[in-house]
Amino acid sequence: MSDDLGLTTVLLAVVGGAIRVSTPFLFVSLGETITERSGRINLGLEGTLVFGAMAAYATAVLTGSPWAGVAVAGLAGGAFGGLHGFICRFPRVNDVAIGIALMLFGSGLAFFLGKPFIQPSAPPLPAIPFGFWSDLPQVQAALRVNVLFLAGAALALFLWWAFRNTKAGLIVRVVGDSADAARAMGYDVDRVRLLATAVGGVLAGIGGAYLSLYYPGSWNEGISSGQGLMAVALVIFARWNPLACFGAALLFGGAGALGPALQSVGISQGYYLFYAAPYVLTLALLIATSSPDRALTGAPGELSLK
Repeated sequence: MSDDLGLTTVLLAVVGGAIRVSTPFLFVSLGETITERSGRINLGLEGTLVFGAMAAYATAVLTGSPWAGVAVAGLAGGAFGGLHGFICRFPRVNDVAIGIALMLFGSGLAFFLGKPFIQPSAPPLPAIPFGFWSDLPQVQAALRVNVLFLAGAALALFLWWAFRNTKAGLIVRVVGDSADAARAMGYDVDRVRLLATAVGGVLAGIGGAYLSLYYPGSWNEGISSGQGLMAVALVIFARWNPLACFGAALLFGGAGALGPALQSVGISQGYYLFYAAPYVLTLALLIATSSPDRALTGAPGELSLK
């Protein structure tokens, strides 16, 4: 294989991999953006993601419909988000502690209920072959885009617009920036945060459905690999901007695609180190965005992030 062809193959593999790998990051980060914009943190989205993956796969196996699986995953995610929001309404309850507890609960429940569905095969979600114009299999594979990725991109654009131009978006922002001001304006802060957390859970559940019904397209106990937690770091990196979340998700997806891309051109020594790229990137972003002296730009005031 020539150097030019090898480089082209790697680039195409990274592009295609970025699109495939980024979709769960995108949905979870958009969901967490909605939640954190209301002034609440939900670290339980990792458990929601895993449970959504199990619920979607089990439903698709039992019904034969992947879209039924997506719907059930969204409902399950909404239930987890609603539970988190409900518990956090009580005084002296810590958002982070409840999130960690629900992360463990969701993951454990998914592993327990999902054991019968490890072997059965579920129908996958459809993809659109945007590379039909090319005879190169690398181009065709890179431009085979799942419907949920396109839906996530459209959702990012919509949320960016909605936070600035709709009453609901402005209410969420007011509640997240100052609970006292929101109460003075007559808004029920607890209700807004409950709804925002539930909607965030719905999106995380849909992200889990993508994992089990498209890429990697199976159900097993290690399916998430911490993507729900990494998405929280992604939200901070994106400064709570839905459009920036889309770009950051592609960045994380590209980092996750490096290892398989190198393997595809025959690099068999050391390529596995690149599988750690998303985790290294998460750590680097957390360090880069941390400062004891200044608040993060764009952070909702009620989060009290430094």
